[in-house]
Amino acid sequence: MLTVEAIDDDPGAITRRVMAWGTGRLRDLPWRAVRDPWAILVAEVMLQQTQVDRVIPKWRAFLTAFPTPEVCATASLGDVLRLWQGLGYPRRAKHLHATAVAVVERHGGALPSALAELLALPGIGPYTARAVMAFAFEADVAVVDTNIARIVARVEGRRLTAGEAQRRADGMLAEGDGWAWNQIVMDLGALICRPTPVCSACPLVDGLCVWAASGYPEPDPAIGSAGVSVKQARFEGSDRQGRGRVLKALAERHTVARDDLAAVLGWGNDQARCERVLRGLVDDGLVLVIDGRVILP
Repeated sequence: MLTVEAIDDDPGAITRRVMAWGTGRLRDLPWRAVRDPWAILVAEVMLQQTQVDRVIPKWRAFLTAFPTPEVCATASLGDVLRLWQGLGYPRRAKHLHATAVAVVERHGGALPSALAELLALPGIGPYTARAVMAFAFEADVAVVDTNIARIVARVEGRRLTAGEAQRRADGMLAEGDGWAWNQIVMDLGALICRPTPVCSACPLVDGLCVWAASGYPEPDPAIGSAGVSVKQARFEGSDRQGRGRVLKALAERHTVARDDLAAVLGWGNDQARCERVLRGLVDDGLVLVIDGRVILP
């Protein structure tokens, strides 16, 4: 039976196979044509838990409105939230706006290239920091998003901790070609090593994937492995949907009377639930309540 140790006898085999598979076939994504750190950061934040097709027009519109951290920092959070409308998870917009402010204050308006400095910015975690380094500055660092996390867990044949997944990804990195490697392996996960994988098209299925060589035993090692996203809770009828409706109404009307929230949310007379959603938005700093009216910051 194939083991991790057997794969490690030729540590470059996975890298060579994946690079051969992906060279010349990368998806045509607009952020792959740029190296501007701000544009890359905006793309990476938008792509968290949002499909590529929905992100592309929003990414272009966002950079038209806020082409630099300085422009974003001088805008109100409300303006950023209005443009963000439709992407969901609006706390990402708040963090991005806060990052723009911090970049202007701490770094003269230019995103830093060092890992520690990127991690010190609001809302930027290990993946996003490394993505900016790899895709904007072309640094030789391995990124681990949900697609890559699935690959390394299946190659390893077991669930991995965050540290194990990062170390495994580090060991696969194509030295001197980090930008291309990370883009290619992300595509491999997005197109082939999906939650329901298309193993017949995978360059690693023949002798370089422990899970495949073991006959695909249950459970899939990617399930529960660090960095692999899980299915979201039902959106329809959820508080998350309610939050989105409030922010959408504010983006269109600029203000909503607190007493009109039930009508905006479509929840009849469930005022207690409306207040819970409103309280969450206020606590997250996404809305303000002034004189009985709800507004964007």
